Amino acid sequence: MTAPLHGPEFGSYAAEEVSWLLKDLSHLDLEADITYREKRIQAGEAHYAESLPIEYQPDAAYRELFDTVLRSSSERLALAVGVVTDLVLHERGNDIVLVSLARAGTPIGILMRRWAKQVHGLDIPHYAVSIVRDRGIDAAALDYLARHHDSESVVFVDGWTGKGAIARELTAALQDYHRKGGALFNDDLAVLADPGYCARTYGTRDDFLIASACLNSTVSGLVSRTVLNDTVIGPGEFHGAKFYSELASEDVSNHLLDTVTASCPAVREQVPTALADILDSDRTPTWAGWRSVEKVREEYGISTVNFVKPGVGETTRVLLRRVPWRVLVRDLEAPEHAHIRLLAEARGVPVDEVADLAYSCMGLVKDLAE
Repeated sequence: MTAPLHGPEFGSYAAEEVSWLLKDLSHLDLEADITYREKRIQAGEAHYAESLPIEYQPDAAYRELFDTVLRSSSERLALAVGVVTDLVLHERGNDIVLVSLARAGTPIGILMRRWAKQVHGLDIPHYAVSIVRDRGIDAAALDYLARHHDSESVVFVDGWTGKGAIARELTAALQDYHRKGGALFNDDLAVLADPGYCARTYGTRDDFLIASACLNSTVSGLVSRTVLNDTVIGPGEFHGAKFYSELASEDVSNHLLDTVTASCPAVREQVPTALADILDSDRTPTWAGWRSVEKVREEYGISTVNFVKPGVGETTRVLLRRVPWRVLVRDLEAPEHAHIRLLAEARGVPVDEVADLAYSCMGLVKDLAE
């Protein structure tokens, strides 16, 4: 069985914060120019998980904006962390295992683990695993979890929902794994924010800025996106990722965690009321986000929903690691996407105001076949 990876040998998170169920590919050259990579993916010549984008490193003005955003949003983040953690504990009990979807889910899983320890005195195991759109979740990682834990105690964690593609991928992949003889896992995905209305376990459904979406590896433990490429991942091996140790001087991963953790005491008394409101509401996923994405796709003549990325987090990702075409915003002056406007200006991407937009903003990927 492949063994988990831990910091500081892999990633900048402390060993007790997360066990990465990944294969270390740090020694390999897997990065490609963003435009070249995008062209191959769109042409069907490659899958996005077979290589890595060259990660965009924002300038000093953007980094300063990140610091401002983190300070101003830390209590809102802490409240959402407390609510989703207490919701999970309320419904699944204390004997759980957090399994975050690498990499956006990993800082959220760590924050949930910290809340459970700080507020409830619980020491909850936390792993990070890979899930890949159209390829499913890492079966070798599921095998490992089933060998070491009760599979039904596993709670999958992600940062936020966009249109819900990963939530659907998780459900389908876990069903397929069980159908092939694997253990039964619960597909109820816990997310910090669910603006797409495609999860029933969440801290908020507001489309607000989660600071960990603002950067790439430097806010995610210096770990790359996950890689699934059969030239480097053999049968029975975990999906892979790289540790960008050379970016240590730029790393703010633990700064983000510590800033949000320091805000937890200030919101602790608000959590029971917010939790009660969620428990009293109808949490059934409506997939409203997916419908709004289809509407935008039709209105802008876009060939596939894969080119429409809704919400603050997904729009940020488009600007950081895709070839963006344009950005849509509900309000040109909204503070939650000041960083998006800065990134769009830096990359020469037009920003359109669309007053009836279902999300705070959307990022549209450029169709390079046109």
